[in-house]
Order: sequence, then C-alpha cells, then structure tokens
Amino acid sequence: MNPAYTESLNRLIEEFGRLPGIGAKTAERLAFHVLKTGADEALALANAIADVKKNIHQCSVCFNLAESETCSICSDTRRDHGVICVVEQSRDVISLEKTGLCRWVYHVLGGHVAPLEGVEPGDLTINALVKRVRAGGIEEIVMATNPNLEGDGTALYIGSLLRPLNVKVTRLARGLPSGGTIEFASGNILADAIQGRSAL
Repeated sequence: MNPAYTESLNRLIEEFGRLPGIGAKTAERLAFHVLKTGADEALALANAIADVKKNIHQCSVCFNLAESETCSICSDTRRDHGVICVVEQSRDVISLEKTGLCRWVYHVLGGHVAPLEGVEPGDLTINALVKRVRAGGIEEIVMATNPNLEGDGTALYIGSLLRPLNVKVTRLARGLPSGGTIEFASGNILADAIQGRSAL
C-alpha cells in the first residue's frame, strides 16, 4: 500500500499485481492507464472481465472453453469427429488451431497425471475420454500432451486404457523443426529426432 495513492487506486494496483507476469511497476502503470482512460473504455474492460467469468464454461463434450452447451469446434459439422486430439489445456487447442492444419476435434484433459503434485488420473477428464471412445465412431486418438516426463506418462497411461477398445492411438511427431539447423538444436530435440527417424 502506497500512502500517496487513494484506497481505490491501491486496490487496483494490488489486483493487477496478482496477474501472472505482472510486477509491481507494471501493475502501477496499468492502474494509472485505467485511471487516465475515459469511463466508457475502463467500464468496457471491467464488463469484458465480468462476461468472461459469467459466460465461459467447459464444453460438455470435449471440456474446451465454450459459451454454449458445446464449443464451436465440437459443433462444427465440417470437422472430422472420428479423430480426437487429446491435449492438456485449452491453450494447447489454440496453439494447434493456429497451424491451420487441424480438422479433427479435441479432448481437454485439464492437466497431466503427476502423483508428486497430487494430480491423479481421476482428477482429469480421462474417464470422459474413454466414454467418448466407447460410444463408437472414433477411429483415431492423437495424443498431443506436452513432450516431457508428465506428458509422456499421461499419454502412455491413456494409451493403455484405449488400446483394448480397438481404436488407433498415435502421438504427435517430434524432432528437428522445419527450417532449423542441427547446430542450434537442443540435446532433447536431437534425441527425439534420432529415435523417431523414419525412412525417406
């Protein structure tokens, strides 16, 4: 609390400071920006925040972000509903969609299995995924969990549950990025590239 500021301004700075990646100076700058802008612009920001909290919930099918019963991707009849791409978070859906290459639908787990962090399979939407596959019509599950210990472990666990259901389970390829050079590639990227090599 800065005694030079009013109570409302101190509270606004404090709230901005709670946001990830926002330090004390940036929180102060944001608060003064809101103070300087017109009432309409400031209230538009406040209303947008309120609308996000009020209107956005999980899609009843895939657990992605939605403002109706199902998200826009699950509702899209042009999508291939026989292929489900499994991701950890909704942010991953956004990243994959930016490529413009994905015509499948998704399933958002809500994280990864991490017993040391207290996250068990039952804490994720894995059971709902198995139920979707059991309902039929699914040809392939594309595992797009993060390429780390927890993501790989989660993918292996889900794969073990789905294989008996007669569905193809694949994993996003890894290795050297297009246009990259071996010289600047990390050891992990090179290891994945070597282990995942394929015929020309």
